[in-house]
Amino acid sequence: HSNRELSVVVAAFMDASLYLGKGNAKQEKLTEVATVLGYAAQQNSDLFTGICYTQEQITSTPPTKQLYHIEEFSKTLFNASLLNTSLDHNTAVQDLFKRLHRPSLLFILSDFLDEIDLSLLSQKHEVIAIIIRDRAEESPKKLGEVTLSHPHDDQRMETYFGQRSIESYLEKLKESDEKLAEHFTRYDIRSVKIFTDDEVVSKLVGLFV
Repeated sequence: HSNRELSVVVAAFMDASLYLGKGNAKQEKLTEVATVLGYAAQQNSDLFTGICYTQEQITSTPPTKQLYHIEEFSKTLFNASLLNTSLDHNTAVQDLFKRLHRPSLLFILSDFLDEIDLSLLSQKHEVIAIIIRDRAEESPKKLGEVTLSHPHDDQRMETYFGQRSIESYLEKLKESDEKLAEHFTRYDIRSVKIFTDDEVVSKLVGLFV
């Protein structure tokens, strides 16, 4: 690609599911990944576009080679107010499809805990899914009697979170992730899972070797 300018697009799908427990480590990791991708595009003299989807708004950079726009995009992601929000992923995908006229290397950043259909985007772009997860989501600990509060709408529920709850939760997650993997394979979408404690660059490099 050295003599041909690529269009590199980073689209972040963000809502309250990026909150887990007491913090927003997933939101911070998503911001880090997006920033690294922006810097890589800039280093490579490619055109970078950053688009952030939240329940309240869509924020987009112009196609750019300037660090200023990449850093502003990074701030937008980091500061996005997500608690008690819920993103309509299908509407976001439709908007992205209409917005991007030029075939692009398109990175979709999300925790992919909700179903997202990327088939439309894969018709025109080379789509790469970056799954941001916290290890506690994939290996939860027994909590006993606990009050769970839902990040999307702050509903609270008194429950007993023991071994049976964990097994049932993990079964659903496995089913959902298998469906996701199948979807990616069918539409030729590469993917990588990055945990909040992972080193980002080596994980991203793995996509291209």
